Amino acid sequence: MHMNSAPHLLTEDRPEYERLLDDALRHAHERPELAALGERLNAVQLRTMALAAVALITATAATEYEHYVKTRDEVRAALCDRDAARAPDDPGRPGAGIGAVVTVLAPMLAGTAALIFLLVGYILKMLEPPPEFATTMVGAGWFFAAVTAAAIFVAAVGLLVAALRNGSTSRAARGAGEALLDDVAQAKDAWRQALLERGILPFLRDALAQPAAGPAAPAPYRPAGRLPKIGYSRPDFAGPDDGPAAAPRPTFTSPDFSSPDFGGPEHELD
Repeated sequence: MHMNSAPHLLTEDRPEYERLLDDALRHAHERPELAALGERLNAVQLRTMALAAVALITATAATEYEHYVKTRDEVRAALCDRDAARAPDDPGRPGAGIGAVVTVLAPMLAGTAALIFLLVGYILKMLEPPPEFATTMVGAGWFFAAVTAAAIFVAAVGLLVAALRNGSTSRAARGAGEALLDDVAQAKDAWRQALLERGILPFLRDALAQPAAGPAAPAPYRPAGRLPKIGYSRPDFAGPDDGPAAAPRPTFTSPDFSSPDFGGPEHELD
């Protein structure tokens, strides 16, 4: 897009243009310059004309629209980059995935081993006489129980640290995202205001001000000036007295037929 040319209205922004136009027509009675609405042109006819002239109407706010589209595209790109950076289990960082697996599996494995050793050890101690390795198995069971407690504690601390870090990052990212969205909202409001004040309202006002305007002949909109005269002039038909002199009518003579008494020699009288 170039600043010296009007950017084409994108398909995603067409509904916004129509909403702005409908809102202007809905509140036309509140604007003195649109007080003639309904006398010669109704809201449906004006809407049809404004939709046909959308390219020229939106050209009046080309600078604001270009800024709005540029800001919106930049914010979308920034948000996509942020989401990609926060994607979990990045293939380029295998250590993060291994650490998470160890943190989850260590308490489970240690707890299972502690349960087995303690259960078997105490069952063996109930025998008479108890085996010598029963005490060893009970001691191993308590060792794995201590490992389980330590692993749970480490996992809890890791989760807490990760939550605090992610929370601060999320708040910062959320604050940055809200600031970017505010920029988009401000750019959009500026475009809507310029489009309404410099494009839609002047078009509606000029369409209603044309004395020869008609619903069947919408005129093209020129943003820099007023609308051309809408309508048509009745052709001139000359009356019979004003036309050229009539040419003389042709005359015809009836054929000259001779009577039988004046015929040829074969018809001579005796």
